[in-house]
Amino acid sequence: MTTQVASPQQQRDLAAQPSWWERVNKATVAMLGVTVALFIGFGMASPNFLTFGNMSNLATQVAITLIVAIAMTFVITTGQIDLSVGSTVAFVAAMTAELLQLGLDSSLVIVAGLLAGLFWGSVNGWLSAYQNIPPFIVTLAAMSIIRGFALLWTEGFSVPIDRRLFVAKIGEAEFLGFSALAWIALGTAVIGGILLSRMRFGRYVNGIGAQEESVRRAGVNTRRIKMITLMLTGLAAGAAGILTAARLGSGSANSAEGFELTVIAAVVLGGTNLFGGRGTIVGTVIGALITGMIANGLTLMGVSPFLTPIVTGLVLIAAIWINLRGRSLAQLVSHLTKRPT
Repeated sequence: MTTQVASPQQQRDLAAQPSWWERVNKATVAMLGVTVALFIGFGMASPNFLTFGNMSNLATQVAITLIVAIAMTFVITTGQIDLSVGSTVAFVAAMTAELLQLGLDSSLVIVAGLLAGLFWGSVNGWLSAYQNIPPFIVTLAAMSIIRGFALLWTEGFSVPIDRRLFVAKIGEAEFLGFSALAWIALGTAVIGGILLSRMRFGRYVNGIGAQEESVRRAGVNTRRIKMITLMLTGLAAGAAGILTAARLGSGSANSAEGFELTVIAAVVLGGTNLFGGRGTIVGTVIGALITGMIANGLTLMGVSPFLTPIVTGLVLIAAIWINLRGRSLAQLVSHLTKRPT
């Protein structure tokens, strides 16, 4: 029996392998700590916060944000942005209610809503990826256009949905004490995590955000990948629009205002690099929980609901500041303790 001894080169390679702590996304770890602190803080401030009923309610509140945030993670990881998701949610929610009032079957309405979201995502993707218009400009314009179509269609009125219809029942369905929306969001997160970390598409997404030219020279159609990511946010926003109408029992062109801010905050809070090249689905789940907990906890504490967007905006600024100040906690601490010159 012989014993194999590693060569000096193999030993150096093993020694050079980074540890788990060196490889882990420090921003995600930091936000996980913030999540735990918020749970403890709100739990102490409000006795109803940690009850099972409120946890179930929190999961439902976070679900729609999380579904779109998972898709937004792919977009931001490629170095793009999509500001039109809130308008797409409102458009599809209004369209869902209108089509149901016309007597269309729920299954056809669901397919139509998903296709509508996919269509708007395709328009954004084609204009930005193939016409070289910055996605910020494209989606900013789309944000106004899409909501404008929804307002024109509904004339600004909320359109009710018959609670006996299948779409409406989705918003009321529960399993093991949690809503169908929460389970759909969980499934979306699992699929997104596998796609980003285990599939070739995910490697392309990360590569484009870090070194797009290198990925293009390797034979990858980077324009198509970037367009697909924006199509994903459109599709996710379409699904969120259907679920929003199902949960509220109506469709309104005025719904989901400021929704894109919450989604982007969730993605950036979780540790995804705002300028691309580093995405994390686990971090996005944590970020969505943080934004949801802030709104939920402040409500239970009796704080004015008008304060919630202010806090969300401040949290987003803090997250971006952390994102810009280095990728490790050591760099962040160094920046905080460095004396100004």
